[in-house]
Amino acid sequence: MARRTRMSLLLLALVASVAACNKQEASTEAAALAAESAASGAVAYVSTQDAGVSVIDLATMQVTRQIDVKAQGPRGLAVTDDGKQLVVATRENGSVSVIDTATGEVVKQIEVGKNPEFVRISGNFAYVSSEPSAKAGPPPKPGEKHEEDDDDDDEKIPAKIAVVDLSKGEKIREITGGPETEGLEFSVDGKQLVITNEADNTVTVHNIESGELVKTVSTHEYGDRPRGIKVSPDGNTYLATLEFGNKFMVMDKDFNVVRTVDTADTPYGIAYDSKGERIFVATNKAKLLQVFDAKTFEKVKEVPTGNRCWHFSFTPDNKNILLACGKSDAVFVIDAEKLEVTKQVEVKNMPWGVVTFPKAMGSLEQAK
Repeated sequence: MARRTRMSLLLLALVASVAACNKQEASTEAAALAAESAASGAVAYVSTQDAGVSVIDLATMQVTRQIDVKAQGPRGLAVTDDGKQLVVATRENGSVSVIDTATGEVVKQIEVGKNPEFVRISGNFAYVSSEPSAKAGPPPKPGEKHEEDDDDDDEKIPAKIAVVDLSKGEKIREITGGPETEGLEFSVDGKQLVITNEADNTVTVHNIESGELVKTVSTHEYGDRPRGIKVSPDGNTYLATLEFGNKFMVMDKDFNVVRTVDTADTPYGIAYDSKGERIFVATNKAKLLQVFDAKTFEKVKEVPTGNRCWHFSFTPDNKNILLACGKSDAVFVIDAEKLEVTKQVEVKNMPWGVVTFPKAMGSLEQAK
């Protein structure tokens, strides 16, 4: 009897041990599946000027679907904090398309003003820059002037930053910038909006609630056509690329210019990494993604890229950089540690900008 009891206890212990092992394996497998699922849920949205928006699955680095924005000329784009809506500026109809990311359907088109370009989102509000005085055709080369027309005052028209209430689905007010507004950035505390104005070579700072002009910074003595604008993660430094200066301008938290840094030809998109340790600059004509030390401003490396590469984003895990190269019909995938191109994702129809969800650092976005 005692022997049977001992055998029963041993069998029970063995069964319990096997069950525990199976449970642990199941738990480990579940965790792995959950991690894989989370990774596969991360996506990049790429606006294409001659079509709509391409969606890249970041787990496979493959385009998985196309979104019809129901308008022509999509450029700037931004995703809401919850990832449920994508807002895309559409040039030809002076609007933004608000897209349900789950269905890919346009739920609303909202007029914002002539020639909209950049889109940034803060809370329930989208801020959209515009270029009402922009002329057709390519920009003049450095040193050249725009063609003058005494009867045309378009170049003097101040641009408006449209403020769109996404919960109401309508434009609620405007902030007056300079002619041909470009990049948009928020101060870290969310109280100020910083705008690059390429036609009059200024960076303007505005109270985000009232729209009041707080400060104007002239870029002309350093370089013309300010384009990209980015705040450091700690909020103490602002950077602005000067396309016709082949430089980026460094400003302190009070928007005093403290120095400039030389770049290759025609810098455009600019961003920090998530730790604020490195600065990345897309240089269009030089076909390079340049990397600088954020403390010393020394150049770390140059990564050869494609044709007309303007905007880029880190992936949410910060392991890769996605660079939209319009005239290469591709998004270049760059290893963020090795700083080497590892892949090209075919994205046709002139890719312009790229953002991700979950949000990441990039030339069009600032992860929180």
